[in-house]
Amino acid sequence: MNRVGWGFISLYALASMGTSLIFLAPLLVSLALKVNSLVGIEQAPNSLALVAGIGSIVAMVGNPFFGKLSDHTSSRLGMRRPWMVAGLGGGSLGILIVALAPNVLVVLIGWCLAQLSLNALLAALVAVLPDQIPVTQRGSVAGVLGIGLPIASVSATFLVQLFTGNRLAMFLVPCAIGGLFVLLFVSTLNDRKLDPADKPAWSLRELPSTFYVNPRKSPDFAWAFASRFMLLMAYALLTTYQAYYLLDQLGSSEDDVPHQVFLGTLVQSVVLVAASLIGGRISDRTGRRKILVVTASIVYGVALFVIALADDFNGFLVGMAISGLGFGLYMAVDLALVADVLPDRATAAKDLGVFNIASALPFFVAPAIAPAILAIGGGSYAVLYTVAGLSAIVGATAILPFKRVR
Repeated sequence: MNRVGWGFISLYALASMGTSLIFLAPLLVSLALKVNSLVGIEQAPNSLALVAGIGSIVAMVGNPFFGKLSDHTSSRLGMRRPWMVAGLGGGSLGILIVALAPNVLVVLIGWCLAQLSLNALLAALVAVLPDQIPVTQRGSVAGVLGIGLPIASVSATFLVQLFTGNRLAMFLVPCAIGGLFVLLFVSTLNDRKLDPADKPAWSLRELPSTFYVNPRKSPDFAWAFASRFMLLMAYALLTTYQAYYLLDQLGSSEDDVPHQVFLGTLVQSVVLVAASLIGGRISDRTGRRKILVVTASIVYGVALFVIALADDFNGFLVGMAISGLGFGLYMAVDLALVADVLPDRATAAKDLGVFNIASALPFFVAPAIAPAILAIGGGSYAVLYTVAGLSAIVGATAILPFKRVR
């Protein structure tokens, strides 16, 4: 496999950032505000839990399923390109439905369509890494891809607060910009092609294996799954309830929340970009992935503890800066680590789809358990974020048994 140039890497990073932008604008701010506008602050956490939770179930099913379809696609357009285009179209339609929804049920329908479609896009996009990036470049490329997330986060929150008062624009402008970046990459991609004669057989009997990788045969993959799940659980608790944390614990007004989320995301992202780029280079030069992932998870846990203890907006910003350091290191190395331990290149998209369940499942579990944690903690978001910090620490320990990767 030949080394890839910076032109390819740049377009790949833009597509990854664009996909994150489409996802994150609703998740960070606008979905919560949409639900709040329909049902009010008292009912909003439970209603948001319903929407986010069911949407995450759809994402968990959709990602490996479409990854499997992508691995079996022998189209003249390639294996990955058709699913990127179809996923983008369906996701855009789902977000439009959410933006125009007159009640929570329609929000739920639109969000499920968006999650299903965008996970088809994501499954195909992530598979490009093992398809076309050699092992010696995966850390650096994953580090560049990692900076797409914070840039998308800042862009999403900036665009949302820029269009405060225009609910339709809050949803659709990030979607349009992100979609443009995806289409730019798709139009230039020299996609991997599968000869119809080499197309693997697939029957309904194999369907359960679409959502499963044998942990006995691939223990490192299983430990990576567990680590990603625990860290993303912490991330899901932070992002899903960030708006309500600011409203309830810090006493912010609803008009101030979009701008405050933007500032917090900006602080986090500045640190995250530096950490991701540096971490990826260190990983490739030293050949070590484990220690960086463990360190990143611990730092992210500490950040959640700082946020839990914050009693003003400045304390929140300090916690967000620390979280940027932890999450930046993690995103720089984790994807490269997983690509190194994939069970079989022939099923790369499917296996990465299974792995992405570890990213989607927390967004189902977090809304499901958060109301109970809040009830036990007397409605305290400090208790909720302490639990989130502990989840990240547990994620660090899951990396320790790795054998195939240093």
